Amino acid sequence: MPPRPTAAQLVYGSAAVVVSTLVLLLLTQARSVAGVGFAATAALGIGVLVALAAAPRRASRPHEAAAARGSEPRAAAAEQPAHR
Repeated sequence: MPPRPTAAQLVYGSAAVVVSTLVLLLLTQARSVAGVGFAATAALGIGVLVALAAAPRRASRPHEAAAARGSEPRAAAAEQPAHR
């Protein structure tokens, strides 16, 4: 399953859709169904782009991912001496 969007992605994407729809309708002064449909479609595209841009960054290397999780990589843990 694909990852679920975060709350920030939903909020930013929704706000971008609403604001960009209003701006596009005011700037183009669209009166026809086709004009309003184009503005709505463009606004949805902008909202998707904003939501994707708000996605959390992923670590590119295993040790960065382990540091982000707050745990040690297994290799470093194996090198530590065992206490008896």
